[in-house]
Amino acid sequence: MIRRLKLLIMCLLLCSNGLYGQSDSLIFSVRGVVRDASTGRILPEVGVYVNGTSYATVTNSEGTFIIKSNVPVSSLTFTLMGYGTIVQAPPAEPGAPMSVRMKPRDFTLDPSVVVSGDPLELMRTAIARISANYPSEPELYDCFYRETVQKRQRFIYVSEAVTKMYKSAYSGYSGADRAALVKSRLLTSPKASDTLAVKVIGGPSMPVALDLAKNRSVVLDSRELDYYKLELLPPQAIDARMQFVIRLTPAVKDDFAMQNATVYIDRETMAFTRLELSLDMSDPEKATRAMLVRRPSGLRFKPREMSLQLNYKPEDGVYRLSYLKTVFRFSCDWKRRLFATDYNVVAEAVVTNRYSGADVVKIPRKEALAGRESLSDISGRFNDPDFWKDYNIIEPTVGLEHAVGRLKVK
Repeated sequence: MIRRLKLLIMCLLLCSNGLYGQSDSLIFSVRGVVRDASTGRILPEVGVYVNGTSYATVTNSEGTFIIKSNVPVSSLTFTLMGYGTIVQAPPAEPGAPMSVRMKPRDFTLDPSVVVSGDPLELMRTAIARISANYPSEPELYDCFYRETVQKRQRFIYVSEAVTKMYKSAYSGYSGADRAALVKSRLLTSPKASDTLAVKVIGGPSMPVALDLAKNRSVVLDSRELDYYKLELLPPQAIDARMQFVIRLTPAVKDDFAMQNATVYIDRETMAFTRLELSLDMSDPEKATRAMLVRRPSGLRFKPREMSLQLNYKPEDGVYRLSYLKTVFRFSCDWKRRLFATDYNVVAEAVVTNRYSGADVVKIPRKEALAGRESLSDISGRFNDPDFWKDYNIIEPTVGLEHAVGRLKVK
C-alpha cells in the first residue's frame, strides 16, 4: 500500500475566504531560537511549552519559534528526542528574543538493556505482539487534521478539519475502520499563478489507511522483511522509555520504489512506538511512478521526498496512534519555462480525544470519507465560521503534535 501511495497533480480554482484573518486573545508572546549547546547547530521540531498552561508550539526549520499565551509567560519548557529537557525563563526585557541551548542527553543504560542482537528477531517479536500491545476493543477518536501547500517559501493553501475516527480491534480486519468529517475550513491563495496544487490520496482519512501497526504492509509485514537490510542502531529514549532503534534499507531491486525506514520499539513491552518511512529516491523514474497519478499535458514532475511519520503513545496498558505526518516534496515546470517551481505538501493528523465502551459508535458508511477524497474536495460542505470562531489558530509552521493544547476550544 505505502509503496503505491500517490500524488495527483490537479488544477484548482483558488479563492480567498479570509478564515485566517480572525484574531484570538493570546496577547502575551515570546520568540527565540534553539540551538545545540555544543555545536551551535539550529534545532528544528523542538517542543516548546508554556508552563502552567496548555499552550505549545514547535521550532521551525530555522530553529526559531513564537509562542503566545493569554497569561504572562514566566517560563518555557523545551523538549526534543535525544536531548535533555530544559526549563528556561524568557528575558526580563519585554520583546527580547530568547537564546536557548540544549544538550544531548547522556543515557545510562540498565544492565538488562539489550544493545546488541538480531534486529530481524526484534522486529518479528514486536510484530507478533501487536495484538497484545494495541487496543483489543473498538474505539472512537476525535482528531484534528491539516493540509498545507507551500510554493517555494510561501503558503498557497491551508486547510484544517475536525474529524471522527472509528477503529476496530487491532486483531481484527482493518476494513471496518472509518473516518468522517465534522467541520473544516480552507484558505487558498488569490493569485492566478498559484492554481497548481496537489491532492494527497487519503486526505483526512489517512489515519485509517496509514496506521501501519494495523495495516501491516511493507516494514511491519514479516514477509516484507526479507527485502530489507536491518541494522540495530544505538538506543534512544522516547518519553523517558528506552527504545530499540532499527534501520531498514532496501536489500533487493524491485519494479517499484522501496522504502527506507527507522523503527522504534519499546524495550520492555516490545511495542512499536514510532515509525519513520521515506521513499527511496535513487531512481527518479520509479519514485515518480510511486508519487504521481497523472499530470497536465506539458508539465514535468521531479520527485524530491515522500515520507511518513507515525507516533504511538501508551495509555492504560496499550499503545494508540497519536500523531501522523506525511511530507511530499517535488518540483514542477512547464516545458517552455526555464526554472522549476518547488512545492512542499504536508498533511498532519493528531488525536485530541478518545471514547471507549458504550460511547463508541461506528461511523455509518454513508458518512465515511472515501480514501481518495482530499479536504479541498469536500471542505465547502462542512465550513461553519461560527463553529471555528472560538478555536485557536495554529500557524502553518507549527506542528500539530506539539500544539494539542491549542486545538481545544478556549
